[in-house]
Amino acid sequence: MSKMTVTVPDIGGAENVEIIEINVAVGDSLEAEQEILVLETDKATMEIPCPQAGTVAALLVSVGDKVSEGSAIIELETSAAATAAEESVLADTSGASLVETTADVTASTAEQVQAGMPDQAVAEQLIDLVVPDLGGASEVTVIELAVDKGASVDAEDSLIVLESDKASMDIPAPAAGIVTEFLINVGDKVKEGQVYARLKTSGADNSSPAAADAGTAVAKTAEQPAAQAAAPVSSLSSASAPALAPAIKSVQKADDAVDSHSVYAGPSSRRLARQLGVNLAKVKGTGVRGRVTKDDIRDYVKALVQQAESGAVAVSGGSGIPPIPAVDFAQFGEIDLQPMSKIKKVTAANMSRAWLNVPHVTQFDEADITDLDAFRASMKAEAEKAGVKLTPLPFLVKAAAKALQLEPSFNVSLHHDGEHIVHKHYVHIGIACDTPNGLMVPVLRDADKKGIYQIASEVNELIEKARNGKLKPNEMQGGCFTISSLGAIGGTGFTPIVNAPEVAILGVSRAQMKPVWNGTEFVPRNMLPLAVSYDHRAINGADCGRFFTTLVGLIADVRRLIL
Repeated sequence: MSKMTVTVPDIGGAENVEIIEINVAVGDSLEAEQEILVLETDKATMEIPCPQAGTVAALLVSVGDKVSEGSAIIELETSAAATAAEESVLADTSGASLVETTADVTASTAEQVQAGMPDQAVAEQLIDLVVPDLGGASEVTVIELAVDKGASVDAEDSLIVLESDKASMDIPAPAAGIVTEFLINVGDKVKEGQVYARLKTSGADNSSPAAADAGTAVAKTAEQPAAQAAAPVSSLSSASAPALAPAIKSVQKADDAVDSHSVYAGPSSRRLARQLGVNLAKVKGTGVRGRVTKDDIRDYVKALVQQAESGAVAVSGGSGIPPIPAVDFAQFGEIDLQPMSKIKKVTAANMSRAWLNVPHVTQFDEADITDLDAFRASMKAEAEKAGVKLTPLPFLVKAAAKALQLEPSFNVSLHHDGEHIVHKHYVHIGIACDTPNGLMVPVLRDADKKGIYQIASEVNELIEKARNGKLKPNEMQGGCFTISSLGAIGGTGFTPIVNAPEVAILGVSRAQMKPVWNGTEFVPRNMLPLAVSYDHRAINGADCGRFFTTLVGLIADVRRLIL
């Protein structure tokens, strides 16, 4: 083994070009032409390939450094044979760039192999590459030459990047070959049908066994593999594409409608995205100025696969519903991007799943809590002596528990087989509460067996634990019915979302004094707006009518709670 220093090749005379991305690490095994790093000038980005196979012994630069032609970038550990071949090539070419040298070696080897075969076996030709259909655009600007002159490319590899007023687009190679020359420069204006480069291609005649063998020899010589077991940079490499594509498509069916040409990404990243079936418009770039890197694509694919395996519902869409298109809010003014907490992410996923799966119906009513409030005020001093803070919530919990006992059609859940209804013989009430980390729903167990003071004490304890982040998972499970109260915040009504697998939820708004007709005159009464949302698969409108009437009656006359 020996070491060689890889330097920046000819970059068109540019000086002090910034390194915006490093795609290798010490210890990585590289193949010839594998991308090492990405440079960016004021006009374009360019990828620097590895001149030959080997192992990265040391990184001599960092992201943000400025480099010029000839600057050392990595130390490469190579085999002695490979090093000798490289030195021989460098001596013959004297000053040629690393990319051009590699291309010349490949072309020379191909010509040597072809010399020993019939002319018809391999048909080498030079073809003109023309600008394809631009979708009606008359002239567009060349913003990037994605490969160097003399580079070997595969079919569909990006050659140039064009930009119109609305989007940018990659122009791929129509076939594998060697780019012999570019007829355009960065900044030029081109139009449909214009010749922009020339590509030298070769094709084998499959009818001739000798030609097939020679073609294979050419391909193997040109590839120059370093090692059969070269370690991938990530477990989600491009070689994983066939296995990952079905999982991605099952989660991301609507992504094809989103244009990815305007995404800021290099050719190698775009190639990896095509291999994995990823729409770049859906990937969040973490590179310099939001550039989408290969790691961003791999992380995106990993998240999609995990989501597909877990059966989670995406917040942005589901059940074939097109996702909301991405918007760059920064174009309208200053923004601040804050990551969502884990609880908020889980809540968003749960709400999306419940909204998509549960056919919601909401009924509204008002409960007269004038007498309840008077009774609560009269018991306030006694409750304080018992160490209890008495609010309207414990009365609502007790009333809901009693109503579930009297109208058991509400104390059910749908079985996962879709053919049975689970009737529950216990009454656990969930209390939706706002916390610094997001919405949480602790569950009060056996609410039907407890008195007002005990309910008040345990509910306050659960809410305090939720706000301090000390709730245990089992304290948020097993609810039969949920109460979501906005009374202290305000509002005259809202439609709460059912907390599946429960089948109903009570929404409580702020009470206010209203004139109520008592049969002879209008009298001021303290009225509490209520809303019950329910799953229409398990509960009919008549069932909700009976339950709601019972609940309102219990709240209006707390004496009924002891019956």
